[in-house]
Amino acid sequence: MTADALAGDFFRFADDLTDDERATLGTVRHFLHEQVAPVALDHWTRAEFPHHLVPGFAELDIARLPYDDLGGPKARRLLIGFLALEIAHTDPSMNSFFGIHNGLAMGSIDLCGSDEQRERWLPAMARMELIGAFGLTEPHGGSDVARGLETTARRDGSGDDAEWVLEGDKRWIGNGTFADLVVIWARDVADDSVKGFVVHQDNPGMTTTKMENKLALRTVQNAEIALRGCRVPESDRLQRANSFKDTNAVLRRTRGGVAWGATGTMMAAYELALDYAKRREQFGRPIAGFQLVQDLLVRMLGNTTASLAMSVRLAHMQDAGVADDDHAALAKEYCTSRMRETVAMAREVFGGNGVILDYGVAKFFADAEALYSFEGTRQINTLVVGRSITGHSAFV
Repeated sequence: MTADALAGDFFRFADDLTDDERATLGTVRHFLHEQVAPVALDHWTRAEFPHHLVPGFAELDIARLPYDDLGGPKARRLLIGFLALEIAHTDPSMNSFFGIHNGLAMGSIDLCGSDEQRERWLPAMARMELIGAFGLTEPHGGSDVARGLETTARRDGSGDDAEWVLEGDKRWIGNGTFADLVVIWARDVADDSVKGFVVHQDNPGMTTTKMENKLALRTVQNAEIALRGCRVPESDRLQRANSFKDTNAVLRRTRGGVAWGATGTMMAAYELALDYAKRREQFGRPIAGFQLVQDLLVRMLGNTTASLAMSVRLAHMQDAGVADDDHAALAKEYCTSRMRETVAMAREVFGGNGVILDYGVAKFFADAEALYSFEGTRQINTLVVGRSITGHSAFV
């Protein structure tokens, strides 16, 4: 099954995919259309996660694609990006679930784990037999978490028999209520360095509480995590995580994925608005024939096309090994900002119907707010890029 171009891919960037890559994308799109789309709104409304879909995601065999030695060749970042776009195009919540597991959790182990740890966890995570989460953000630390990380790790004992005692709190941890393992980032009290630990859901000393009453990405199960004397063996400390630079290496890889997810979100909103404008009649004719509506549609398409172009270029740079923090930061800042504009214009096309969930656009309008904020706010990513182009840091 080969994926046809989406209506929002106006410049046909997906034509850059190979036949095999388009076949993979087509298989994923079929699953999303048949299995995810029919239940997405219901689970979003009830703020419940569709656990029954996980085996279907596993059968797609796409969780292994960003990584070497997991049952097949490593995929190009272009395909990885289009997969994120495709999932977000159906449901941004499910794209966040998959990105947290596949990007943040698996990425932490891939980049920061020893060879033994990679072999111990990654194959099962690639098969989605183990689901991962990523525990960095804290109640008092979001944008400043690099310098203000409050969760601590204290080494107890020596050698391979040593344990680490974790104390602190995490917040906004996607998948955190049900993940089999959570990568927890904590500051070593002995040398003030940031280290990573794989903490299992049933580990004594770790408790998770679902965050309620969210406006956006309601299907994602964000957790507040309390670590109280949580003991983790030395064998579960990520052996190559020794500073926040190592943490940031994970974020650099996944921040580009947020740009793709934002592009998929705005593309879906644009396509819904375009279809609605062709069907909705006022003053005796479809509103698609009115100049002001066409102006909104073309602006939405322009935002989507520019964001997709930037995402595609970033993917090529990542494959070539020349993408830096500032490239990923600009993509995240730009694409999520254009997404926020685009979903608002799409909602405007729907008029009053745009605030009713049944029409679809309202969910994308709400979900966009979360994508706009996580993985670095617009302002923080702006300062990352500003430092790069001026040579001057404007961080406080």
